[in-house]
Amino acid sequence: MRAQSLAGQGVTLRADVWQPEQTGTRGSVLLLHGGGQTRHSWQRTGRRLAEHGWSAYAVDARGHGESQWADDGDYSIAAHARDVVDVAESLSEPPVLVGASLGGMASLIAQATNPGLARALVLVDITPRAEPEGLARIHSFMQRGLDGFDSLEDALHAVAAYNPDRRRPPRIEGLRKNLRQRDGRWYWHWDPRILTHRENSPEQAAAREGHAREAARRIDVPTLLIRGAQSDVVSDAGVRELLELIPGSTHLDVSGAGHMVGGDDNDVLSEGLLDFLDTL
Repeated sequence: MRAQSLAGQGVTLRADVWQPEQTGTRGSVLLLHGGGQTRHSWQRTGRRLAEHGWSAYAVDARGHGESQWADDGDYSIAAHARDVVDVAESLSEPPVLVGASLGGMASLIAQATNPGLARALVLVDITPRAEPEGLARIHSFMQRGLDGFDSLEDALHAVAAYNPDRRRPPRIEGLRKNLRQRDGRWYWHWDPRILTHRENSPEQAAAREGHAREAARRIDVPTLLIRGAQSDVVSDAGVRELLELIPGSTHLDVSGAGHMVGGDDNDVLSEGLLDFLDTL
């Protein structure tokens, strides 16, 4: 694995890259995390992809991790989608877009507005119809963390309380990559303006859903939805709607996982992803 910088739309993005050991590659996979996460949530998936002959790029979204914060504070889905387009077009071939939550919505919009951008699309626990209670719980969790934590252990307890049914309890070593220490306190390493962007407000939910539905209708590449079976963001109705909006799309439930599928059961997510890639 090596780290490198990639150009987004007016921002510099940081990525981890895994290449297969054998000569040649089966293709490229662009891994995009959810809001408030970083590229490190894809570490195990990136390694698995390289072991199976794929070049994998896990990218910190604008305002997250080691990527540049937007000078103008633009953290709209459209801005994230433009970054996805710029990164995808910088690769030597159309990649498979794999996006969780925010990363999935940005991938959906990017592909819909740029046909031919990607060879396939994988949405991880995100559909045009997102349940407001689940979104509100995510927003509340992120909001409560703005004041920071006295210790890494306090951050660990906050994550465990948000997701008490997670199969693999969060580890301090993993959290340390997503936190930075300032003045004796630990803060999530993302731009707080993400939460105050107008487009992210509950009042804009209907507009976001309408835009996403129109985007889904324009998708004509192989598409897989991976949902956490215990997700409070993607409901059965949301799954059915996506499968209707994108003819030929397929769906995989990850048993025992919630919205943060990669953290809850990364092995099952990776296996489902690899099985889908084998069909391309």
